[in-house]
Amino acid sequence: DAGTVSLFGEDVKQIPSAELRRLVGVVPQKAVLFTGTVSENIRWGRPGASDEEVRRAADIAQASEFIDELEGGYDAGIERGGTNLSGGQRQRLTIARALVASPQILILDDSSSALDFTTDAKLRAALRKNCRGMTVFIVSQRVGAVRSADRILVFDNGRICGEGTHSELVKSCEAYREICLSQLSSEEAGI
Repeated sequence: DAGTVSLFGEDVKQIPSAELRRLVGVVPQKAVLFTGTVSENIRWGRPGASDEEVRRAADIAQASEFIDELEGGYDAGIERGGTNLSGGQRQRLTIARALVASPQILILDDSSSALDFTTDAKLRAALRKNCRGMTVFIVSQRVGAVRSADRILVFDNGRICGEGTHSELVKSCEAYREICLSQLSSEEAGI
């Protein structure tokens, strides 16, 4: 109801929409794909992207392996809504779409929820390695997805109830500790 959101010291309301879309990439939980090819769906993030840039974004998003297995690879057809792909494949393509645009801020809104734990871990490692200088917000209900984050915010009923690193929060935030123990053993959680 009050306050402002600022990017680089400027109120977002003062930043033209086109500039804001260039600065911020958002990947929602529900992946949206369009009729066309794999490459066209990724390039929707930046129409002028080269083949190399499309492949690099797919590599980081952990999509290259399944794309290479599709008949036609990057030229393979995508049905309306991506119905010919699994949920995890659709999510990885939408992450690649956001990455090809090289935003300064990337918001992953529970966008790896359909990924298995191994692929999710590989994705987070690839983001950390290849997206230096990019601010990445990961919204997730999975402790494993946020555990290695530089800063974790814990929400309870729409309010921040904890802030810190994983090791700080398991000691200081009851809500975070409960979430951890519902998903991990006390040993895995470091409790």
